[in-house]
Amino acid sequence: AVRESGMVSKALGEVLVRVQNVAAHAAVSRPVRLVAVSKTKPVEMLQEAYDAGQRVFGENYVQELLEKAPQLPGDISWHFIGHLQSNKAKAIVKSIPNLQAVETVDSVKLANLLDKAVTEAEWQRKLNIFVQVNTSGEESKFGVDPADVLSLARHVHTECPGLTLSGLMTIGMPDYTSRPENFECLNNCRSTVAEELGIPAQDLELSMGMSGDFEQAIEMGSTNVRVGSTIFGARNYSNK
Repeated sequence: AVRESGMVSKALGEVLVRVQNVAAHAAVSRPVRLVAVSKTKPVEMLQEAYDAGQRVFGENYVQELLEKAPQLPGDISWHFIGHLQSNKAKAIVKSIPNLQAVETVDSVKLANLLDKAVTEAEWQRKLNIFVQVNTSGEESKFGVDPADVLSLARHVHTECPGLTLSGLMTIGMPDYTSRPENFECLNNCRSTVAEELGIPAQDLELSMGMSGDFEQAIEMGSTNVRVGSTIFGARNYSNK
């Protein structure tokens, strides 16, 4: 489903209006960040969104990020939002100087590898980290259980000088839909982490909400929504 020229910027504008409308009356502590999820999309479509003012993009696959980032402007903030294998941690930090955030940290091992990679790359800044939480109550390969969020968050906050604990992230249910309970769970996890680490809750972000439910997520406190198909059209996996 290739979008004609101009379609991306039009759709992006519509999403931004929706984000701002909900955020205006939601109890969010900061402007809501729109992450344009561009996986499987050609760089031309990303460039169109960039030309329309979008600066934050999210990718799910390391190889795709490594291929696209050098072809696009250097002032883009890249968010990695897919499962990151520990053996790829060094590569994305080393190769993507404008990698702003990894939203899918779910182990001490991965946190340590990212921390080490930032130190070795001699960045003059820290890498933002979201701890990925499995809020579905179902078995999942990815994300830590709510009961284990605090220990991982504490590790990132106290033991990883190259990382900043930005907040918590969830994909919701295993099929990537979300229910209010998922958003409530992430909120509750944030309260616990904030209290135990002595960080104001509003300083910890909530990354939750995607194309189908980002408005509800913002109403429930999301500060970072990840929207792909509503901006870029249905995903095309045929060339993956």
